[in-house]
Amino acid sequence: MQLNFHVQGNGVPLIILHGFLGSSDNWRAMSKRLASQFKVYCLDLRNHGGSPHSQTMNYIAMTDDLREFFVSQQIDQAHLIGHSVGGKVAMQFAIEEPYRVDRLVVIDIAPKAYPPAHRHLLTALKALDLTRCKTYGDVDRALEEAIRETQERQFLLKNLGRGADASFHWRIGLDEIIANYDALTEAVSADRSVKNPTCFIRAGRSNFIADADMPQIRQMFADAEFVTIDAGHWLHIDAADQFYQTVTEFLLANT
Repeated sequence: MQLNFHVQGNGVPLIILHGFLGSSDNWRAMSKRLASQFKVYCLDLRNHGGSPHSQTMNYIAMTDDLREFFVSQQIDQAHLIGHSVGGKVAMQFAIEEPYRVDRLVVIDIAPKAYPPAHRHLLTALKALDLTRCKTYGDVDRALEEAIRETQERQFLLKNLGRGADASFHWRIGLDEIIANYDALTEAVSADRSVKNPTCFIRAGRSNFIADADMPQIRQMFADAEFVTIDAGHWLHIDAADQFYQTVTEFLLANT
């Protein structure tokens, strides 16, 4: 599958993979900053952003998408950043194609299986009658009862598009994501240990990477280091300066 992407900057290739129900647009500000040091490719995962929709959505398929992207862009090796679900894709790719990954940054996700904690978000989006909504405020208010956190609703609203008649539609492949959601909660599949330099960045105000996860992570990623930033799950937004410093220091080490 040919993924939608944005590219800017020059230098060593750096590929960014967004998280669940996100898109490359969520990374525009940080991509612009990183483009001062790297040639940054910010991708939309399948069924997200401007990328094609597919009935198949699992980590093997998304890893194949990334492999195809490397080939189509004639990239031999790149740094790789993955957030949340994008982090699992990045880990799976590093396991399968370690020679293509220079340094790996995994943001607030472990390679383990997770409970289906986001199913209520998908249920709320599916139940929403967009034909009754004329403004973004209408959509926000319609989701308010099911999704209490304002930041979370605003994040989800970024997936809205408008037709020629100004009617709303979801840009994401909502039905496809719902059908494959269980596969997205599964663990990364590993048959070898990855020796590439890897940095796991934890959000101090989330519980996606627990202390108890670290031994398993180090078994899978032998050269893993951990950094905790006092922020929520969207670290690149909540603590942009500290995130940028952490990432650039790691990626530029020994250069």
